[in-house]
Amino acid sequence: MTWVVWVIAAVVIAVGGFGVVAVPWWRGRELRRRTAWSAARAAIENAAVSRDAAAAPQPEAEQLLTRAETIAAAHGGARAAQAAEEHARRADAIWRAAARG
Repeated sequence: MTWVVWVIAAVVIAVGGFGVVAVPWWRGRELRRRTAWSAARAAIENAAVSRDAAAAPQPEAEQLLTRAETIAAAHGGARAAQAAEEHARRADAIWRAAARG
């Protein structure tokens, strides 16, 4: 009978240890994902504003912004958000450079 108590105690300790490690890791991962998507959405909005202010169309920038919006529509993890942000920032840079002449 005492071995059953020891086995149950070992299982409880193992599950508790796993929880202590896993829960903060999952929360951090979710925070990183939400932060990355927030930055991506901000970059997409900035690129859209630059597009609307541009005097001439820039096909490459339009294509980059479309890619960013497509990635954002599909949702995903932090890597997808970073890719969308990079596309949007490049599109924004192209439109800003075109506006400067």
